[in-house]
Amino acid sequence: MPLDTSSYSLALLRLDGRRWNELRRIHAQISTQAAADGSSYLEMGNTKVICTIAGPAEVRRTGGGGSDAEIKVEIDIAGFSGVERKKRTKTDKRVAEMRYTIANAFSSSLLTHLYPRSTIQITLHILSQDGSLLAACLNAATLALIDAGIPMTDYIVACTAGSTSSYSSNDESADPLLDLNSSEEMELPFLTVGTLGAGEKVSVLVMETRAQIGRLEGMLAVGVDGCKQVREILDQVVRRHGKKLVNSIVE
Repeated sequence: MPLDTSSYSLALLRLDGRRWNELRRIHAQISTQAAADGSSYLEMGNTKVICTIAGPAEVRRTGGGGSDAEIKVEIDIAGFSGVERKKRTKTDKRVAEMRYTIANAFSSSLLTHLYPRSTIQITLHILSQDGSLLAACLNAATLALIDAGIPMTDYIVACTAGSTSSYSSNDESADPLLDLNSSEEMELPFLTVGTLGAGEKVSVLVMETRAQIGRLEGMLAVGVDGCKQVREILDQVVRRHGKKLVNSIVE
């Protein structure tokens, strides 16, 4: 059933009870998989992701290769994770695009030159999909890489932002929305934005739908502000985990 875009007014609540600039509940844990070099579990609303890290592991490359570590990304989407019971494979177009985006994002933030002729494997297991999937994967990977002890310049954090405006709408009063769920993503134009650190340096910007150019500035501004909120939440998770480790050593 089409969403009533009038319910997205800045003065009213969205269908799930949030205001236009509210994030869904984010829950995250670090070191959830003992066998991995680094791991995390993250929930953004009902989107749930497990991330594991293997490496850095030195590998023998033919043909010389580059001096920096290579980042490889694998994404496993469970058939029961979404409404459509469809098993997505490695050759699926959207999965391939997500793998490329994630690998490219972390190639610029990880200090890969410290691990020459090595490979860092990021594996993402999607347990549940309810919007903001790429953003959740990026956030989960950030936590898992921190757990693995791989140095990076700063956190990469991400969220989605949308607009009540459709591609053909001439409505000048369209409102931006933060952190879309799957129902909103099916009805509204949206983008995924990722930032490096607590500032406004955009490292990831992916738009899978069409929108009027005049809406993009507002969507991007809301998305960047959302990333700042996400970073604070992830930083608290990391700090709590660090304190827990210190206390266990002291005891």
